[in-house]
Amino acid sequence: MSLALATPLVAAGCGGSSNKQSASASTSGAPPDSGRDATIMIIRHGEKPSSGDPGFDETGKQDKKSLTRQGWERSHALPRLFARTTSTAGSAGSAGSASSAGSTGSARSASTAGSAGLPRPLALYAAADQGPHAGAHRMRQTVTPLGAALHVQVNTEFAEGEEKELAAAALAAASPVLICWEHSKIPAIVEALGAAQVAGVPEEWPDRFDLVWMFTRRAGTWTFQPIPQHLLPSDA
Repeated sequence: MSLALATPLVAAGCGGSSNKQSASASTSGAPPDSGRDATIMIIRHGEKPSSGDPGFDETGKQDKKSLTRQGWERSHALPRLFARTTSTAGSAGSAGSASSAGSTGSARSASTAGSAGLPRPLALYAAADQGPHAGAHRMRQTVTPLGAALHVQVNTEFAEGEEKELAAAALAAASPVLICWEHSKIPAIVEALGAAQVAGVPEEWPDRFDLVWMFTRRAGTWTFQPIPQHLLPSDA
């Protein structure tokens, strides 16, 4: 994958303070958990650097807090899970599928399922990567192409360690919601949602980058479904 494909992500990324203001307005006065129906999907960020496999930022510069080449490939393929494409859209493995998905999906209902049968998110959250509590860039980088394809701004108000606040905001937001997070902190999100004891929910996120955990609450009861992404040749 040419790293030049990653460059537009800067312009398509989160909106900083305005993002925080809009998120605060949407959750102002709302209880942490209203009990209404909700669909919350959670993913781990794309592949991270390891020995001999460095990360690269949007400009192509090596950066240990950014995605690897394979991670960037995953981020650009991610819209295929949520936005249907026509027969003239980019090929399955094309990093350009983000733009083709956006052009065909913009006229569809936000709840329309994509290629994996997953509902299209109306709200996107990724861990903060700017400011005093900033973590790695990988979470934002992973979902920025998806946000661009669906015309949904990525909310980066919450930092790692603020999983309770994140869960409250996600439950108050328009549903479906997709959260991209650090894998070791995902169980804290599930706990804060009140879904940790649901049948089938693992205690820890497995050593995989190719899963979606989907939590659905109907009439006050949560159900859980792990869904493989099947986006890259290496995916299980």
